[in-house]
Amino acid sequence: MSYSEEIVKRIRAALKPWQQDIEEKRMFGGTCFLYKGKMCVGESKERLMVRVVSEKMNQALKTPEAKQMIHGGKLMKEFIFVSHIASQPEEALQYWIELGVEHAQLKSK
Repeated sequence: MSYSEEIVKRIRAALKPWQQDIEEKRMFGGTCFLYKGKMCVGESKERLMVRVVSEKMNQALKTPEAKQMIHGGKLMKEFIFVSHIASQPEEALQYWIELGVEHAQLKSK
């Protein structure tokens, strides 16, 4: 798997409602998006990375495409990977984007 410019373009489009507060940065071997300085979503190895508030992690992980993120052998708290995002409709992508932005909004208060 590798970097997917198409997924990054879709993420940019989904983040338009918050674009004035979004910064794009290379992280985790891919492209990440930060809301007011807090990482919310990104693309890495053709997967979507999403920050999810702890209260919603169990529900998010019930989705077959979602797995808790492991980076450098370490389980990452409040991070998930969503696979097969390239084949998912915009509504599904928007759901994940909104979870990520929610996490960043709560952490930036």
